[in-house]
Amino acid sequence: MPVTSLPLGADVRSGVPLSGYTTLRLGGPAARFVTAGSAAEVVDAVKAVDRSGEPLLVLGGGSNLVIGDLGFDGTVVLVANHGSKIDCVEPGRVQLTVEAGEDWDTVVAGTVEAGLGGLECLSGIPGLVGATPVQNVGAYGVEVSQVLVSVDLLDRATGEVRTLRTDELGLDYRTSVLKGTDRAVVLRARFELSDDGLSAPVRYTELARALGVRQDERVPVADARAAVLDLRRGKGMVLDPIDHDTWSAGSFFTNPIIPLPAVDDVLARIVAVVGPETTVPRYPAGPGAAKLSAAWLIERAGFGKGFARGPVGLSTKHTLALTNRGSATTADLLALAKQVRDGVHTAFGVALHPEPILINCALT
Repeated sequence: MPVTSLPLGADVRSGVPLSGYTTLRLGGPAARFVTAGSAAEVVDAVKAVDRSGEPLLVLGGGSNLVIGDLGFDGTVVLVANHGSKIDCVEPGRVQLTVEAGEDWDTVVAGTVEAGLGGLECLSGIPGLVGATPVQNVGAYGVEVSQVLVSVDLLDRATGEVRTLRTDELGLDYRTSVLKGTDRAVVLRARFELSDDGLSAPVRYTELARALGVRQDERVPVADARAAVLDLRRGKGMVLDPIDHDTWSAGSFFTNPIIPLPAVDDVLARIVAVVGPETTVPRYPAGPGAAKLSAAWLIERAGFGKGFARGPVGLSTKHTLALTNRGSATTADLLALAKQVRDGVHTAFGVALHPEPILINCALT
């Protein structure tokens, strides 16, 4: 695609290594790389590439992305639009509107500083705002779906900018109607928060214990954020550019969801391996299903914290994080992911599925 087909004045470069734009520090070069500094520039750039018929990758914070070693033979549009505003909804409630290119944790920190409650349990999560509704990001008992009001997005099929309400996004455990499809690009998101300086009810047992409160209590938002960040640091889940143990895409596998009719058979197979004296963690997962712990299964299948395969390995603090120890390739990472996935399936008959989006690579 000729560069002249992109919007006039666009920041266009060639051969940019995508390893510099993912939290794994992996990925080959992009044929063309466009930085879009406003929502209008995002729309114009995406439309231009779509008209050309060339491949397009819309890139945010790169925190949930695995890009192949050959890179991307098309145009990468980096979402870099910034800005936010707060509007009063009703006494005690406000609406926060944030552009998609804002850093997520910076936004969370800002809400905490302003005494707004609702996002504090999602502290320390890397990436940009635009990705949070796509993934229905969640942690420590809170999901984006609980506070999200709506998103503005570019519908690539029609070329129109549309607003979708939360109930139109099909939000579920770590997914939405936008995940796994390239039909739309999120431009901004709106969240409804409390303004009383208190957190969302603390429902996650580990967090309640760290705060010294009972479940469902509310605490000052700053206290909740501090506790969440401490817990995440203890698991190597807060990015540190000099600590290879944090060079990951976060949790590489989602917790497996098992239909209730199959749960007893699955649990029986697990117990046959780990022994009847061991309690298998199990959680409700909505009507007709139960959720198992991927991290627990990985460890019991023989892959403990720090398990290494050449230049890649499991985090020394969290078995769900596959890390680049500094000199890895994407092929190295996927080989480790395959070994872990197949090991869990062999041991327990449970299929693990990757959480990150795989670009120009596959977990075969």
